[in-house]
Amino acid sequence: MASAAEQLAANLNFSAFSKATELKNRIWFTLGALLVYRLGTYIPLPGIDPAALAQVFQQQQSGILGVFDMFAGGAVGRMAIFALAIMPYISASIIIQLMTSVSPHLAQLKKEGEQGRKQINQYTRYGTVVLATLQAYGIAVGLEGAGNVVLDPGIFFRATTVITLVGGTVFLMWLGEQITSRGVGNGISLIIFSGIVAELPRALAGTLELGRQGAISTGVILFLGVMVIAVIMGIVFVERAQRRLLVQYPKRQVGNKLYGGDSSHLPLKLNTAGVIPPIFASSLLLLPITIANFTSGQGPDWLNTVTALLGHGQPLYMAFYAAGIIFFAFFYTAIVFNPQDTADNLKKYGGFIPGIRPGQRTAEHIDYVLTRLTVVGALYLTIVCLLPEILISQYSVPFYFGGTSLLIVVSVTMDTVSQVQSHLLAHQYEGLIKKSKLRGAKR
Repeated sequence: MASAAEQLAANLNFSAFSKATELKNRIWFTLGALLVYRLGTYIPLPGIDPAALAQVFQQQQSGILGVFDMFAGGAVGRMAIFALAIMPYISASIIIQLMTSVSPHLAQLKKEGEQGRKQINQYTRYGTVVLATLQAYGIAVGLEGAGNVVLDPGIFFRATTVITLVGGTVFLMWLGEQITSRGVGNGISLIIFSGIVAELPRALAGTLELGRQGAISTGVILFLGVMVIAVIMGIVFVERAQRRLLVQYPKRQVGNKLYGGDSSHLPLKLNTAGVIPPIFASSLLLLPITIANFTSGQGPDWLNTVTALLGHGQPLYMAFYAAGIIFFAFFYTAIVFNPQDTADNLKKYGGFIPGIRPGQRTAEHIDYVLTRLTVVGALYLTIVCLLPEILISQYSVPFYFGGTSLLIVVSVTMDTVSQVQSHLLAHQYEGLIKKSKLRGAKR
């Protein structure tokens, strides 16, 4: 039988949306903030020759710069003020999460609730500035050594580039936090989402142009469309899949009344790691290609050989890519979910899994179930990411149709729609409460 919340969600319609004034204001604020971000991706850095930059980027886009350009919404190819996008913040967040498992101070802050979370967020911001400064300086030096891209190289160009790029990243970090608090959805995720979606029409037009020129047959284009729809359906199904462990709470007597005895469940996602494993694996594999491109093929012979073997669609690349996704799926899941802490919290509040002894046995059972789920989730990520890679290498399909981009787009869309439904549910609950108060006043 459906719960009251599910019955209420089934009755949501456009009339309820039109009456939700606060939700509409949040949506308009989100759209305005994303528009500001997109405008910033077209403002170029000072002292750059656009024609020379386009020529250099054409040679480098098969490497790690192509990954960054996808997440930055094309800002890297234009070398805009938002060229670093929000990637330093994501890297800093991941580093802080990894350090939480090895640093007693950060682990204690994580357990202190809201105050500890604010302190960890502050550390993340400091780490973002440090990483953005290092990356911006590396970009400035790389641009100076990339031919005639920089009109007037020197210390002044490096300083202005570092200040501009770091300022752009800090502004996007602030903008993402504003979207999260005053808009709809997760601000950081929506910024990455908007960058990918904004470049999809150009990628689609490029695919159709290849079909018109005869480079790709009509059958392949139709198959690609069907495959994208099938992959999206598969992502939605798996991302919503959960393994629910039954948790029972004992009854307790207070005076003459009996309380408790309720049952709940512990939800374990099939894909706990999200999109982090393919991002890490692809970034590591693209490093040799990027280094070889910067050396213009003049590097050591072994580097050129490794670059050739790690090209898109090559068997060695596929094998390492799959191994990297599986490794980071298990590694990141172990970082973000601790079965021992979960078992201790259940024991603290009197909860237990039926048939399992509280404490260490419960932790072992949760770890056993989570391991099996991670195996399925890692295989799912591997299939989703490898299938588009084959199409990219064999049929020159644009990079934006890759598995990582589809994972990000679908996941962020599902999360945003879920938050919109939550706001509509809250609005309907408020209306019901007001009606009940009015009826009580009349009586």
